[in-house]
This record gives sequence, C-alpha cells and structure tokens, in this order.
Amino acid sequence: MSAVLVTGGTGKTGRTLVRVLRDAGVRARVASRSPAAAGPDLIRFDWNDPTTYGPALEGMDRVFLLPPVESVDPLPLVEPFLRQAQVAGIQRLVMLGSAIVLPNAPSAVELAALVQAQPGGVVLRASGFMQNFLRPHPLAERIHRLGEIRTAAGDGKLGWVDARDIAASAAALLTDPEVDARSDYLITGPHGMSYPQAAEIITAQTGRQVRVERITEEEQAAAYRASGMPTEFAAALAAVERGIRERREEQVSTAVLELTGRPPRAFAEFVSDHAYEWTR
Repeated sequence: MSAVLVTGGTGKTGRTLVRVLRDAGVRARVASRSPAAAGPDLIRFDWNDPTTYGPALEGMDRVFLLPPVESVDPLPLVEPFLRQAQVAGIQRLVMLGSAIVLPNAPSAVELAALVQAQPGGVVLRASGFMQNFLRPHPLAERIHRLGEIRTAAGDGKLGWVDARDIAASAAALLTDPEVDARSDYLITGPHGMSYPQAAEIITAQTGRQVRVERITEEEQAAAYRASGMPTEFAAALAAVERGIRERREEQVSTAVLELTGRPPRAFAEFVSDHAYEWTR
C-alpha cells in the first residue's frame, strides 16, 4: 500500500495536503517537531535531530518535503535526509520551495538541484502565500489590530497563491508516482497583486478599512525581528520586498490548472472565504 510522509504536516500547506491525501484514500504520515499525539500516522520529526529521519521514512514510498523554515541555508540539514530517502527507496519526492530566492541564500538553487536528482524529484516553487494575510502571521496581526499594512514593496506585484492550491498541486503529483511530471513547477495565483490592491479588496469585501503605510526595507527588517524572526532571516525577508518593488517578482503561471484541472483561487475568493479574519 502506498504511503506519503508529509513533513511540516501541521503547517499551512501540510495540514491541507494531509486532508486531501486521506480523502483520496492515500495513507499520509504527519511528521512534525511536536506531534499532537502518538500513533502510526503521527510521528516526531526534527530537522536538527537526524535520528528522527529513519523512523519517519520507514514504510513510506513518497515524501512531501518542507525544508526548515526561517533558515537562509537549509541545505546542510536537508542533504542527509535526501540521502536517507534514496536509500529508503522513495519513488516520488515533492519539495515545497519558493519562487523567490532569498538574498544571501546561495544554497537554494543547489538544494533544488539535489531534490530534482532524486528518483521522482519535483520542486514546487510557490509564490507568496495568501495565508500570510491570516493570523498569526505578522502581516495579518497588524491588519487585525490596526487596519494597516506596512510594506517596503511599493506598488510592486506578487503572484500570491492560496496554500490550498499548493496542497492540491502537491497531491496531484503524490497520488500517482508514475505520472510523467516535470522536475520544476512555478506555483502562483491567477494574477499579480500589490499590497495596495490587497488592502482595497479586503476593504471592499469585508467593510474593514485597511490602509497601506509605505516604509523602508530597514524598518521592515526591524519589524520582523520584533515579531520573533531570527535576525538574518528577517533581513533577507525584508530584502525580498525590494525585489517586489523593482518589479522582479511579477511571475504568474498556469501550473495549478495543469496539475489539478482547475484554475487557482483569486485573492477576492480567498478574502470571501476568510472574511471573519478582518472584522474587529
């Protein structure tokens, strides 16, 4: 019986992916640093503890790989796991990567290449998550408390994508390991959207007035640090907004439609589904 190991199984994409897989009759093992309960399909997995890799992989033939979050250099942790995955006979490995390469993160390209070299290795390069507009993300917390988006991205656009569409795309690849998949997919929403446009949509659909405050990259990095992000990661994430402002991240693809048979959700639909998040 086929089975999928879902690393980051309690996160934004992982939770949805597990549900989609199980609804399709596929066994999904939830791997998390702090699993809610013990059981054959809930297992402890910690990137900083290689002794957790083997038990997580045992009995699995497919893997959804979420690299360590808030790290500018995940390669040293992920590479040993990939070696174990190959020894374990994993047939399909789908990694959730990013359409945006963080500044000062040279190993991102090398990591993607290592995944693609695995049997059945596929990289999903996802654009910005629409779920960043939901709490507890710092962006969403500020909207909820103050009705404000602070950004250094100006009027630059990003192909924001719903995590539910990322999960559906991953599920399409994981439910049929024999599918003739490409090794790389850019996963985006249906169109580019700026922060001012996001504020307008939230205001129009929920009645909650949301304004945009334009700040500097340095101010954004300080805000990320204040929210608890590591200093290096906070600086890299703030620098991403420079690329958005300079119109270097306005990528849009049809990959969700290709993989799932339906177009990705627009931000207006996402807001409609979560309107309660922005009411006072």
